[in-house]
Amino acid sequence: MKPIVTLTINPTIDLATTVEEVTPEHKLRCEPERRDPGGGGLNVARVIQELGGASLAIYPRGGPTGALLEHLLEQKGLRRWGINISGHTRENFTVAEKKSDREFRFVMPGPTLTQAEWQECLQTLSTVAADAEYIVASGSLAPGVPVDFYARVAQVARKQNARLVLDTSGEPLRAALEEGVFFAKPNRKEFRDMMGTRVDDPAAMAEAARNFLEKGRAELLVVSMGADGALLTTRTGQYRATPPPVETHSSVGAGDSFVGGMTFGLSRGLPVEEAFRWGIASGTAALLSSGTDLCAREHVERLFSQVQPVRLA
Repeated sequence: MKPIVTLTINPTIDLATTVEEVTPEHKLRCEPERRDPGGGGLNVARVIQELGGASLAIYPRGGPTGALLEHLLEQKGLRRWGINISGHTRENFTVAEKKSDREFRFVMPGPTLTQAEWQECLQTLSTVAADAEYIVASGSLAPGVPVDFYARVAQVARKQNARLVLDTSGEPLRAALEEGVFFAKPNRKEFRDMMGTRVDDPAAMAEAARNFLEKGRAELLVVSMGADGALLTTRTGQYRATPPPVETHSSVGAGDSFVGGMTFGLSRGLPVEEAFRWGIASGTAALLSSGTDLCAREHVERLFSQVQPVRLA
């Protein structure tokens, strides 16, 4: 089986802890922390591996935190290709507040990559993904990386005859869509921004998604809508699915789990609506995990049978 190649241009170490209450000025006594390797593409690679698929993660790393990232990835047993950079890999911080069940997430900008460093990431992708069927590019851009970086990734994918799955936002998303991708997954807000108009009504959202696909910038479009589920649009049909009700422990990594689950299904040659079910089940299963952990296979498989997409068109 060919591995699904993922690219994370701004990886992180995700640190999570719990406090009784978040209050200003006082020392907040935290419970024991948890550390996980993170960043969009690394999370996707972890989910694919958890579900029994083959993945290969490409990412830059540097400094003492970069060494820690390598250690955490080694513990996960993830196939990987790290690229040395002069800056230090970032750390993100999530705090769960017991009193309110709220979650506070602090996201750092990450190290500034030089031109030589981000170009090496592209060159490595071109070499490592030479025979890949799927490439997943996911997450924010690191400082110093040009806004058209994912558009360049799209060019690499096209040359390799690989299907590009893209999960990002803003100008990097728009630039990549101009080049064309196989599968894009904006959330509701990102889709509104992308379309330049408010599409709150479900019918209007569905119509806007169909209009977007007619422009030929993607073959599959999934708009994720949190507790309202997700809308899948293809060139031959449109489906909506709502997640099974679960007790939410943490929302960290739910979107990445969706992308990992759906890409896993697509790589198995499943019909797109079946792969969509894997995505919904994986994203929902991530909510059952604590802190910065991702979905567990046993939860995904249990939830899969509860996901029933409804065909809209």
